[in-house]
Amino acid sequence: MPASRTAEPPHHVLPLPDGSLHYTQAGSGAGAPILLIHGSLCDYRYWRWQTPAFADRHLVIAPSLRGCWPDRRSHPQDGYAITRHASDLAHLLRALDAYDGAHVVGHSRGAQVALALACQAPELCRSLTLADPGFRFTDEPETPVFYADAVQRLQDGDTEGAIEQFIDTVNGADTWRKMVGWFKDMVRDNATTLLSQVREANLPVDPQAAAALPCPVLLVGGALSPAKYGTRLDRLQQLLPQARRARIALAAHGMNLANPRTFNRTVLEFVAGV
Repeated sequence: MPASRTAEPPHHVLPLPDGSLHYTQAGSGAGAPILLIHGSLCDYRYWRWQTPAFADRHLVIAPSLRGCWPDRRSHPQDGYAITRHASDLAHLLRALDAYDGAHVVGHSRGAQVALALACQAPELCRSLTLADPGFRFTDEPETPVFYADAVQRLQDGDTEGAIEQFIDTVNGADTWRKMVGWFKDMVRDNATTLLSQVREANLPVDPQAAAALPCPVLLVGGALSPAKYGTRLDRLQQLLPQARRARIALAAHGMNLANPRTFNRTVLEFVAGV
């Protein structure tokens, strides 16, 4: 894998009523647009193995969520919130004339943003792919915030320790030490977003709203992901019995990086069938 900041994709800036949104795009195929929504500690660079693969057939839109790199404003930020992210992305799709909707793909925290977008603006979502969502539902009790220690380390000035705790928790022990340089650069650039994210810890999803989704849904999990992500997918499958389910072999939470060939094929085959 390329190891540094030298291969960053070109980016665009969309002015918003109260700020701006950075994004990259590629392709212009005959297929409907694909919107890629990254998760915690990431930005649009996270999709480096998806953007070119999907661009052969589709316009691919990959934003950096409000507050993420290259946004240099300090955290915590009030605007770093699930519903605000969803509103920003609806604004982006309309600004790009995607009024007929996009195939929306969300990973981890980005899956909750994707779900919020589908609930806020269902006309903009042709389909929804949720990869390893981690949210709880309103009928479930709150759980301890798994990254509370990481937030405390950030506040104490131990950025590297905070990152290691977070990444190893979501993807498996010793993951951070083994990651390639470009990924580490990206995560370091977004480390302080946890100071904002913790304000929304345990933000729930209404199961009735999830069950009422009108668009086709694909539920994707990493075969080696921590068990909590599988429980979220199981519950969504109960709420959405018509949803398709896929398992990415040889991959944990970062499935689109660990096994991009299978992840890409899975998403493209689903999208083609919508």
